[in-house]
Amino acid sequence: MVELSALWLPILLSGVFVFFASFVLHMLLPFHKGDYLKAPNEDRVMDSIRALELPPGDYMMPKACDRKEMKSAEFDAKMKKGPVMMFTVFPSGPISMGSSLAQWFVYCVIVGIFAAYVSGRALPVGVDYLHVFRFAGVSAFMCYSVALWQNSIWYKRSWMTTFKLTIDGLVYALLTAGVFGWLWPR
Repeated sequence: MVELSALWLPILLSGVFVFFASFVLHMLLPFHKGDYLKAPNEDRVMDSIRALELPPGDYMMPKACDRKEMKSAEFDAKMKKGPVMMFTVFPSGPISMGSSLAQWFVYCVIVGIFAAYVSGRALPVGVDYLHVFRFAGVSAFMCYSVALWQNSIWYKRSWMTTFKLTIDGLVYALLTAGVFGWLWPR
Protein backbone atom coordinates (compact mmCIF):
# COMPACT_ATOMS: atom_id res chain seq x y z
CA MET A 1 0.00 0.00 0.00
CA VAL A 2 1.24 3.48 -0.89
CA GLU A 3 0.16 6.52 1.09
CA LEU A 4 -1.63 9.30 -0.77
CA SER A 5 0.96 11.82 0.42
CA ALA A 6 3.67 9.88 -1.45
CA LEU A 7 1.77 10.43 -4.71
CA TRP A 8 1.49 14.23 -4.69
CA LEU A 9 3.81 14.64 -7.69
CA PRO A 10 1.95 12.27 -10.06
CA ILE A 11 -1.36 13.77 -8.87
CA LEU A 12 -0.30 17.32 -9.76
CA LEU A 13 1.68 16.45 -12.88
CA SER A 14 -1.13 14.31 -14.32
CA GLY A 15 -3.47 17.28 -13.73
CA VAL A 16 -1.10 19.53 -15.68
CA PHE A 17 -0.76 17.03 -18.56
CA VAL A 18 -4.54 16.54 -18.80
CA PHE A 19 -5.13 20.29 -18.62
CA PHE A 20 -2.89 20.90 -21.64
CA ALA A 21 -4.21 17.87 -23.53
CA SER A 22 -7.74 19.20 -23.12
CA PHE A 23 -6.59 22.51 -24.57
CA VAL A 24 -5.23 20.72 -27.63
CA LEU A 25 -8.35 18.57 -28.08
CA HIS A 26 -10.83 21.43 -27.68
CA MET A 27 -8.98 24.46 -29.06
CA LEU A 28 -6.49 23.28 -31.67
CA LEU A 29 -8.13 20.22 -33.23
CA PRO A 30 -11.49 20.29 -35.07
CA PHE A 31 -12.70 17.21 -33.15
CA HIS A 32 -15.40 19.06 -31.14
CA LYS A 33 -16.36 21.68 -33.70
CA GLY A 34 -19.81 20.16 -34.37
CA ASP A 35 -20.80 19.26 -30.80
CA TYR A 36 -23.52 21.93 -30.65
CA LEU A 37 -26.08 22.78 -33.29
CA LYS A 38 -26.88 26.35 -34.26
CA ALA A 39 -30.55 27.18 -33.68
CA PRO A 40 -32.46 28.11 -36.83
CA ASN A 41 -33.54 31.75 -36.66
CA GLU A 42 -31.00 32.29 -33.87
CA ASP A 43 -31.65 36.03 -33.58
CA ARG A 44 -35.41 35.49 -33.28
CA VAL A 45 -34.94 32.74 -30.67
CA MET A 46 -32.52 34.92 -28.67
CA ASP A 47 -34.85 37.94 -28.87
CA SER A 48 -37.77 35.82 -27.65
CA ILE A 49 -35.84 34.35 -24.72
CA ARG A 50 -34.19 37.67 -23.86
CA ALA A 51 -37.64 39.24 -23.49
CA LEU A 52 -38.41 36.70 -20.75
CA GLU A 53 -35.47 37.94 -18.63
CA LEU A 54 -34.61 34.43 -17.46
CA PRO A 55 -31.95 34.48 -14.76
CA PRO A 56 -28.92 32.23 -15.30
CA GLY A 57 -29.69 28.61 -14.43
CA ASP A 58 -30.84 25.23 -15.72
CA TYR A 59 -34.33 24.96 -17.13
CA MET A 60 -36.69 22.26 -18.34
CA MET A 61 -39.78 22.81 -20.50
CA PRO A 62 -42.40 21.76 -20.00
CA LYS A 63 -41.83 21.12 -16.32
CA ALA A 64 -44.42 19.59 -14.05
CA CYS A 65 -44.46 20.73 -10.44
CA ASP A 66 -45.37 17.27 -9.15
CA ARG A 67 -46.40 13.76 -10.23
CA LYS A 68 -50.07 14.70 -10.33
CA GLU A 69 -49.42 17.48 -12.83
CA MET A 70 -47.13 15.19 -14.82
CA LYS A 71 -50.08 12.80 -15.33
CA SER A 72 -52.52 15.55 -16.33
CA ALA A 73 -53.98 15.96 -19.81
CA GLU A 74 -52.69 19.54 -19.94
CA PHE A 75 -49.12 18.48 -19.30
CA ASP A 76 -49.43 15.64 -21.82
CA ALA A 77 -50.67 18.14 -24.42
CA LYS A 78 -47.67 20.43 -23.72
CA MET A 79 -45.30 17.49 -24.18
CA LYS A 80 -46.92 16.52 -27.48
CA LYS A 81 -47.02 20.10 -28.76
CA GLY A 82 -43.38 20.81 -27.84
CA PRO A 83 -40.77 21.95 -27.92
CA VAL A 84 -39.51 19.74 -25.11
CA MET A 85 -36.13 20.91 -23.86
CA MET A 86 -33.57 21.29 -21.15
CA PHE A 87 -31.23 24.22 -21.41
CA THR A 88 -28.78 26.33 -19.45
CA VAL A 89 -28.86 30.11 -19.41
CA PHE A 90 -25.46 31.71 -18.85
CA PRO A 91 -24.98 35.25 -17.55
CA SER A 92 -25.03 37.76 -20.42
CA GLY A 93 -21.77 39.26 -21.60
CA PRO A 94 -18.42 37.89 -22.67
CA ILE A 95 -17.56 34.40 -21.50
CA SER A 96 -14.85 34.48 -18.84
CA MET A 97 -12.70 31.38 -19.19
CA GLY A 98 -10.53 32.05 -16.14
CA SER A 99 -12.90 30.63 -13.56
CA SER A 100 -13.82 27.63 -15.73
CA LEU A 101 -10.17 26.84 -16.45
CA ALA A 102 -9.30 27.05 -12.75
CA GLN A 103 -12.20 24.73 -11.90
CA TRP A 104 -11.15 22.32 -14.67
CA PHE A 105 -7.60 22.15 -13.29
CA VAL A 106 -8.93 21.50 -9.76
CA TYR A 107 -11.15 18.76 -11.22
CA CYS A 108 -8.14 17.19 -12.99
CA VAL A 109 -6.25 17.18 -9.67
CA ILE A 110 -9.25 15.60 -7.92
CA VAL A 111 -9.36 12.85 -10.56
CA GLY A 112 -5.64 12.35 -9.89
CA ILE A 113 -6.39 12.02 -6.18
CA PHE A 114 -8.97 9.30 -6.88
CA ALA A 115 -6.54 7.50 -9.20
CA ALA A 116 -3.86 7.77 -6.49
CA TYR A 117 -6.20 6.49 -3.80
CA VAL A 118 -7.33 3.43 -5.78
CA SER A 119 -3.84 2.63 -7.05
CA GLY A 120 -2.22 3.30 -3.68
CA ARG A 121 -4.60 0.94 -1.88
CA ALA A 122 -4.22 -1.81 -4.46
CA LEU A 123 -0.49 -1.68 -5.19
CA PRO A 124 2.73 -1.71 -3.17
CA VAL A 125 5.81 0.45 -3.53
CA GLY A 126 8.05 -0.71 -6.37
CA VAL A 127 5.40 -2.48 -8.44
CA ASP A 128 6.00 -2.47 -12.20
CA TYR A 129 4.80 0.26 -14.56
CA LEU A 130 1.98 -1.70 -16.23
CA HIS A 131 0.26 -2.60 -12.94
CA VAL A 132 0.21 1.06 -11.91
CA PHE A 133 -0.85 2.09 -15.42
CA ARG A 134 -3.83 -0.29 -15.30
CA PHE A 135 -5.18 0.80 -11.91
CA ALA A 136 -4.60 4.53 -12.40
CA GLY A 137 -5.89 4.41 -15.97
CA VAL A 138 -9.15 2.63 -15.18
CA SER A 139 -9.81 4.92 -12.21
CA ALA A 140 -9.18 8.05 -14.28
CA PHE A 141 -11.24 6.74 -17.22
CA MET A 142 -14.24 6.18 -14.96
CA CYS A 143 -13.97 9.76 -13.71
CA TYR A 144 -13.34 11.44 -17.05
CA SER A 145 -15.61 9.34 -19.28
CA VAL A 146 -18.06 6.89 -17.76
CA ALA A 147 -19.70 9.60 -15.66
CA LEU A 148 -20.66 11.45 -18.87
CA TRP A 149 -22.73 8.65 -20.37
CA GLN A 150 -25.71 9.42 -18.17
CA ASN A 151 -26.07 12.77 -19.97
CA SER A 152 -27.00 10.93 -23.17
CA ILE A 153 -29.19 8.45 -21.33
CA TRP A 154 -31.21 10.92 -19.27
CA TYR A 155 -30.72 14.35 -20.84
CA LYS A 156 -30.65 13.29 -24.51
CA ARG A 157 -27.23 14.76 -25.24
CA SER A 158 -26.08 13.56 -28.63
CA TRP A 159 -24.45 10.14 -28.36
CA MET A 160 -21.85 11.34 -30.88
CA THR A 161 -20.86 14.19 -28.56
CA THR A 162 -20.71 11.75 -25.64
CA PHE A 163 -18.60 9.37 -27.73
CA LYS A 164 -16.15 12.18 -28.57
CA LEU A 165 -15.98 13.20 -24.91
CA THR A 166 -15.33 9.53 -24.04
CA ILE A 167 -12.38 9.56 -26.45
CA ASP A 168 -11.14 12.73 -24.72
CA GLY A 169 -11.50 10.95 -21.38
CA LEU A 170 -9.54 7.97 -22.70
CA VAL A 171 -6.69 10.31 -23.71
CA TYR A 172 -6.80 11.96 -20.26
CA ALA A 173 -6.86 8.55 -18.54
CA LEU A 174 -3.89 7.32 -20.58
CA LEU A 175 -1.91 10.43 -19.67
CA THR A 176 -2.83 10.03 -16.00
CA ALA A 177 -1.90 6.34 -16.09
CA GLY A 178 1.41 7.10 -17.80
CA VAL A 179 2.37 9.74 -15.25
CA PHE A 180 1.48 7.47 -12.33
CA GLY A 181 3.40 4.54 -13.84
CA TRP A 182 6.41 6.78 -14.47
CA LEU A 183 6.48 8.40 -11.02
CA TRP A 184 5.32 5.48 -8.85
CA PRO A 185 7.46 5.18 -5.72
CA ARG A 186 10.27 2.64 -6.09
